[in-house]
Amino acid sequence: QVQLQESGPGLVKPSQTVSLICTVSGESITTNSVYWSWVRHAPGKGLEWLAAIRYDGNIYYNPSLKNRTSISADTSKNIFTLRLTSVTPEDTGLYYCTKDGLTDTSWGQGTQVTVSP
Repeated sequence: QVQLQESGPGLVKPSQTVSLICTVSGESITTNSVYWSWVRHAPGKGLEWLAAIRYDGNIYYNPSLKNRTSISADTSKNIFTLRLTSVTPEDTGLYYCTKDGLTDTSWGQGTQVTVSP
């Protein structure tokens, strides 16, 4: 059974860069037909999809955040990473990594990111 675990810095200051890591266990991130994504939930707002990396390395971004977002994967460690630059308090929220396969979807428990001076 696949498990996803997010990790991140927790508290960051405005204008800094946030790097989040999703550690995947129980399944290779190169498994055919699987998308690995980052999603966030800001206070008082709905879920927002940020970016995805496909099993073959193809990458997809939310157009509204594309200029500040970067997703990558390290197949040797079975992790994928999100970088969000120039953060503001509006980037505060709970960040999840997810797996979307042909027959199943899995989510991590989320990691809180708070942007504050």
